[in-house]
Amino acid sequence: MVTFPNCKINLGLNVIRKREDGYHDLQTVFYPVRICDTLEIIRNNDSVDEDVLFSATGISINGDAKDNLCIKAYQLLKKDFPHISAVKIHLHKAIPTGAGLGGGSSDAAFTLSLLNEKFQLNISTEQLIHYALQLGSDCPFFIVNEPCYAQRRGEVLEEINLDLSPHQLLIVNPKINISTRWAFSKIESAIPEVSIRQIAQQPVETWKEQLTNDFEKPLMKYYPILKSIKEELYTQGALYAGMSGSGSTLFGIFPESRKIDRNIFPSEYFIRELNGSSV
Repeated sequence: MVTFPNCKINLGLNVIRKREDGYHDLQTVFYPVRICDTLEIIRNNDSVDEDVLFSATGISINGDAKDNLCIKAYQLLKKDFPHISAVKIHLHKAIPTGAGLGGGSSDAAFTLSLLNEKFQLNISTEQLIHYALQLGSDCPFFIVNEPCYAQRRGEVLEEINLDLSPHQLLIVNPKINISTRWAFSKIESAIPEVSIRQIAQQPVETWKEQLTNDFEKPLMKYYPILKSIKEELYTQGALYAGMSGSGSTLFGIFPESRKIDRNIFPSEYFIRELNGSSV
């Protein structure tokens, strides 16, 4: 079976407080975007010692392959459903890593959903979200995979009516890999005066002065190129431009009729121009 894990952008991100368990409570709006990896899971009928054999192509994945979240997702379900047979998992990476796009989280969540379907486990959406949260804070969103206002670690999700299809998106990643843990160490938490949920329900044209990502200011000090990219998106005519998650991806939301010059950015950057409709 084959599926196509998509990425997301964060429309604003406010870090409310650091919790006793070391995680952070936050507010954000997750918006699914049509940039996808490819994930295939098949039964492994060969005589092997391991329950899961993992392989990957495409964009290089940092770290030991044995620690990949797709493997952890399989192992998580295997504990509660020991009858699941051995599998081969192949992942083709097209979503940049360490980019604030949630590619790894999406791969993990889609692995859970695909295993649920393939082996007819009849796991409810609520239980899939529970499993997903054990794999990462962004993972629960990809079980729902609709525009959502998110709170707590990101697992408290409320679907919202948000449609960017009358716009076009430009996604720009300068191929800087930013550690989420490191990024969190650079910010100060605070409760915002206006909820991101409220701002996101207003016209996109009003977002520029109100919708903020708490990671932008500190990370742009360390990586001035991120600030330059955001400024260039506005120069190109973006109604709103911001950083996704803890970086390093920037995105611009443009009027549908606006002609965007992608050539202003270096050719080695990861750049995608697409319609603003969600997946």
